[in-house]
Amino acid sequence: MKRLLNRKEFLALSALGALGVAAHGAAPSRRRTARNGILRHACIGTIGIGTQDFAQLTEHPKLKVVALCDVDSNHLAEAATKAPEARLYSDWREMFAREGDNIDSCNISVPDHMHAIITLEAIRAGIHVYCQKPLAHDVVECRAMTIAARGAGIVSQLGTQHASGPGDRLAVHFLREGVLGKVSRVILCSNRTSAVPFRLEGPRPVQGETPPASLNWDLWLGNAPERPYAPDIYHTKKWRSWQDFGTGWSGDIGCHIFDAVWKGLGLTAPESVVANVQPSWRESPARRADTWPQSNHITWTFPGNEKTASRELQVEWFDGDIFPPAEAQEISTRLGFAKYPEEAALVIGTEGSLLLPHRSGPRLYPLEKFSNLSKPDLSGPDHHARFVDACLGGAPTDSRFDQTGPMSEAILLGTVAVRLPGQRLDWDARALRIPNFPSADKLLRRKYRKGWEVDLSV
Repeated sequence: MKRLLNRKEFLALSALGALGVAAHGAAPSRRRTARNGILRHACIGTIGIGTQDFAQLTEHPKLKVVALCDVDSNHLAEAATKAPEARLYSDWREMFAREGDNIDSCNISVPDHMHAIITLEAIRAGIHVYCQKPLAHDVVECRAMTIAARGAGIVSQLGTQHASGPGDRLAVHFLREGVLGKVSRVILCSNRTSAVPFRLEGPRPVQGETPPASLNWDLWLGNAPERPYAPDIYHTKKWRSWQDFGTGWSGDIGCHIFDAVWKGLGLTAPESVVANVQPSWRESPARRADTWPQSNHITWTFPGNEKTASRELQVEWFDGDIFPPAEAQEISTRLGFAKYPEEAALVIGTEGSLLLPHRSGPRLYPLEKFSNLSKPDLSGPDHHARFVDACLGGAPTDSRFDQTGPMSEAILLGTVAVRLPGQRLDWDARALRIPNFPSADKLLRRKYRKGWEVDLSV
């Protein structure tokens, strides 16, 4: 793959990641995106979340799926029944090479480890990108994708679909308006019991099996280390639990839960991060080398701003069997919840608190204090429709890479801390380094499999 950015280009835009700044408005696209008012779209990954992305994108009357790509021919054939005129590919590289200017936009709905390599190739071709969360597998990949999208002027959207919903948007509005006073603490969680079947204790199988004839295992592995195929633990669902392919539960769900808080409080790059994990994983070298822990407590320290009560703000993440503290539980009880929401963001301020259960609207406490608070009309198109509209010249997307790239960096920095439990990691965002623990720098980017290298150096 060709070099992504030279040093001059990198330095010109690196402040995006260091400051966490979201651009107000999108750079104009350098390519024409529609013929006869129709956006020609390619779907990369057609199973799982790819199925949902296909369904929601194709609800837009001005989008037409012209190409489908999946490494599993069975999944590809199933998707083809819904888009019979689309051309079919198993290799995204071949699709981009053959389609040329026939594609205006694409969605990338594949395992985390392949997000950056595919997205960067699309951006280089001037193709607008809807990429599933998390933005990438590694911190450095996030930075490269953010800079590349901004420089190319393409429309981008992270797959945090709830960010466009009225509930999350109302929470952002309340936080930006400062209704809570000065914010002193943020608690995020995902203790979803339905996630238990997708967690693995590891280690990986000693011996693999022959992959099914429908699956191109080499293409599925892509730039990850070469591993023998093993049924049920990688493709199609449990890949998130492996460090080779996924980013663990905090990487997977963190972008959803963090989004409204990040936008509403105007957070920038963290100053430091530290993580505690379940003892059984921490004390097992085999598991630590391969899998992610099933339970985490991650604490970021962010620089304060005009919305915070002090010069620093701590944001905490709880998942698995590590639950939010008693203070959070008490607030949810007083708001009428029988038990604390499995997934939620809680923001505590000097004038009150805001609890945002995932997939719901915000609840303000004390109830009587905020009972007459006015609420703006935040209705509008959904996340996928906003992406299509933006590609066709409409308003900027809610979760463009300018906005979500720095947030994704912070979340993935948390996964670096998870692999070094108990160690505080200071973060130099401009230099993309951990100055107080230099050996951790190697966890900011992976070594790609031979033949699948992506040069992200500056």
